[in-house]
Amino acid sequence: MATQLKQARSPGAPVELMPGDVTLGPTGAQFKTLLGSCVSVILTDPRRTVGSMCHIVHVGTPNAENRHNTAYGVAAMHTMFTELRAKGINPRMCEAYVYGGGNMFPQLFREKHVGSNNVDWVMNYLETHGVPVVDQCLGGTGYRKVSWIVGQQDPVVETVFPEQGR
Repeated sequence: MATQLKQARSPGAPVELMPGDVTLGPTGAQFKTLLGSCVSVILTDPRRTVGSMCHIVHVGTPNAENRHNTAYGVAAMHTMFTELRAKGINPRMCEAYVYGGGNMFPQLFREKHVGSNNVDWVMNYLETHGVPVVDQCLGGTGYRKVSWIVGQQDPVVETVFPEQGR
């Protein structure tokens, strides 16, 4: 699988990110995704003229066949950084929002689980690259609906707990 870069439309219909997708758009572009154990990173310049969002499924080092597969954190973050630089935005000057990393099987896993591994990797990656995290909603046992319109408002995060669906 190759890089999954979805084009944002502004203004227009929201870009719905599926697992492994990455998008970038100008002020007014709308992004949304649904997360379980996956993690979404949103990067935006301080003036919020450009925003990028990804939906990371896997962390760690992918094999050679998957090195450009944006379902993997390394490829997703590299794609986001590359796209931001192409717009004249230094990723280190961006602000990050990080969401997801839920434990989808709390009856089986108490401490370490896929979601916590995803969170640990993403937070370490952002710290290593000098990108400040300005908001986060991580862990727990619920799903998260994330939506954002690139601009001055913060992303909207709704946590949906499994028992709400019963």
